[in-house]
Amino acid sequence: MRFKSLLAAGAAVIVTVATPAFAQDSGNTPAGPAAAATGDDQTGGAPAAASDQSQDNPNDIIITARQRSESLKDVPIAVTALTGDELKDRQVNTVKDIAAYTPGLNINSDSVGRAFVSIRGIGTTLIDTVQPGVGIFIDGIYQPNTSYLNSPIVDVARIEVLRGPQGTLFGNNTLGGAINVITRQPGNNWEGRLDATAAGPDSYYSVSGSVSGPIAPDLLSFRIGASYHIQDGFQYNTLAHGDMNPLDQRSVGGTLRFTPAPWAVITANANYDRVEGGSTAYVHVAGPTDYRLDGATNVLNNTIIRYQGYNLKGEFDLDAIKTKLTAVAALNRKDLSGISDGDFGPVDLLRSNGSSRLITRTGELRFDTKWNENISTLIGVFADRYEQRGTSINNLDLSPLFGLPAGSVTRKSTSSTLVENNQQAVFGTLFLTFGKTDIAIGGRYDHQKLTGRQVDIAAVGAPATTYIPPVYSKDQFQPRVTLTERWTPDFMTYASVAKGIRGGGQNGPGTRPQDALYKGDSVWTYEVGTKVSSGGLSVNADVFYNDYRDFIGQNSLAPNSTGAGFVAINLNTGKVESYGAEIEAHWRVTPHWRFDGSFAYVHARITDDSEYFATTGVHVSTDRIIFTPDYNFSLNTTYTVPIDSKSLVFDAGVVGKGSRIGSTLDPTVAPRLSPYSLVNGSITMKFASGFSIGVFGTNLFNQKYIESYIDKSALVKAGLAAIASDLAIQGDRRRYGVRASLKF
Repeated sequence: MRFKSLLAAGAAVIVTVATPAFAQDSGNTPAGPAAAATGDDQTGGAPAAASDQSQDNPNDIIITARQRSESLKDVPIAVTALTGDELKDRQVNTVKDIAAYTPGLNINSDSVGRAFVSIRGIGTTLIDTVQPGVGIFIDGIYQPNTSYLNSPIVDVARIEVLRGPQGTLFGNNTLGGAINVITRQPGNNWEGRLDATAAGPDSYYSVSGSVSGPIAPDLLSFRIGASYHIQDGFQYNTLAHGDMNPLDQRSVGGTLRFTPAPWAVITANANYDRVEGGSTAYVHVAGPTDYRLDGATNVLNNTIIRYQGYNLKGEFDLDAIKTKLTAVAALNRKDLSGISDGDFGPVDLLRSNGSSRLITRTGELRFDTKWNENISTLIGVFADRYEQRGTSINNLDLSPLFGLPAGSVTRKSTSSTLVENNQQAVFGTLFLTFGKTDIAIGGRYDHQKLTGRQVDIAAVGAPATTYIPPVYSKDQFQPRVTLTERWTPDFMTYASVAKGIRGGGQNGPGTRPQDALYKGDSVWTYEVGTKVSSGGLSVNADVFYNDYRDFIGQNSLAPNSTGAGFVAINLNTGKVESYGAEIEAHWRVTPHWRFDGSFAYVHARITDDSEYFATTGVHVSTDRIIFTPDYNFSLNTTYTVPIDSKSLVFDAGVVGKGSRIGSTLDPTVAPRLSPYSLVNGSITMKFASGFSIGVFGTNLFNQKYIESYIDKSALVKAGLAAIASDLAIQGDRRRYGVRASLKF
């Protein structure tokens, strides 16, 4: 029983990212770095060569939140848009870093292979065996795995974060919202960019570059980009003697844009991305206020991920029927391998290694039709096929627990898994305009079917056993209605109601029949907002209420189907109520001085945990959703001093979030992680030639905080209290360095 309990506890503490599991994703595999991402902005309305728009009025940024090119101030959605230059100025290096500047968005990570993400407390995604509840997109193409959030930002025009359900526009699994990375595009003008960064004390180095231009003017153009980034991180393993959270990222990608006629644009993309780094590199701590950086495991937990992506997109203006036709086909592949110390401590009990391959084929067809000045429609169909195969090997040695020589009591087990997912959808939105009033009525119908198989060999020489879980199949409908009133060109209000859904899935062998499947979760979101601009000031604000059902929270331990021990499962918790308010403001005080700020208050609470109790026999320890703060904020100021043909730019800011609750399976314990704020700054000299050089610092006051936390309850529940300890991954400490950029 102890063998099974330890393995189950290890799975509950952290699901090994090297191994696929039942209940997986629907959609495309991560497509690698933004430098290699697909097409233009996936809307058909963006200019051929996207660039960072003027920031005189941030609300005038052209975005594609509704799959059409529109000014930010005209879009009746709570959306944050950061341009590529803003990302550079604020030292935003990975996609997940945008959470610091986005109200209501919460992202933290404990591995290069995954991240924890939610918006307004909705769509919480904690492990990669659960489909993301916040959609992640590259130029509008869905990425089903949160690992992309740890990828570098290279050659990006902007990033848009849409809050609230976006199913009618962006597809399945967007009940919390959507993150869309829009890349720069080739055009008729030759242009290029080189960027380099060197920082310490953790040997932080980056270099990236891109070049774009015409092969045949007005007919064929190209863009190619590449990046390389390394860092040691701040945690050190004193037993295995190495960095616990290093990162090594290598990316290359290219785009060809073919314009055979004024009414046709065909874009082809290919990319390759290799990411290697720390994976669940937890250190033993005495509690949620212990900020030690040294850990002691027997191996350096490490994961290597290789992404490949290929896609083809065609955009055709069919003027005869007032329709823009967009067709997309994509093939993506993700290969992952990893090794980990499954007990996270100096006693050599459990080691795991594994590999997986994920292949996804996707197709989408959209018809954007303008019937007259008052009526237009956006209608489309979508389909994808997903297949993931993986193998994991667990080596368990209980000899140290009995005072015996290492290797005296061992067991080696092997698991091979196959997961297949097929999804089809049809979607549409009707846009109506009556003077200053707009009404949008939309819906999306999804069909999803998930099948799986797992073959286990419990010990060397033991017979193989095959487990086939029940098929997960679901048909769901997501409606959305939005009413917009445009009082003046610079003042609008809107109200919307929308339903968002996320698919459920399957659990693995050892689960009881009633636990073999878990349901998808859903939310009804009610939102009222406003966007106003006056002179150099723009303000976007909203209030919202979420009625969240069948919430998929953290995984847990449930009784094994044999009645002996426990098994780690994904499960529904129950009902959640979430409400709050968000505000973003941008103020250009003078032509050379600017302020940007944001704040969100999110009251997200579990109001009914009956589903969790029915499965586990215990209640959740707190009504708060783990890792979700009640507030987050940012405040940034930039001041530019003109000096002849040059300019000296001073940038300073603070970002922060409130207290959070760490992960626990003990119904009497709710570990509280302290709130924190980080101060960042830079001084940059910019030359008229396009060259800039500067110094920067992040977390200037060396604030100590915890990125991820798991208490010892899982190992205690497995009967291993003697070796159990609380676990933490520390946040990045102070970093300072120099950076340079050349645009040509």
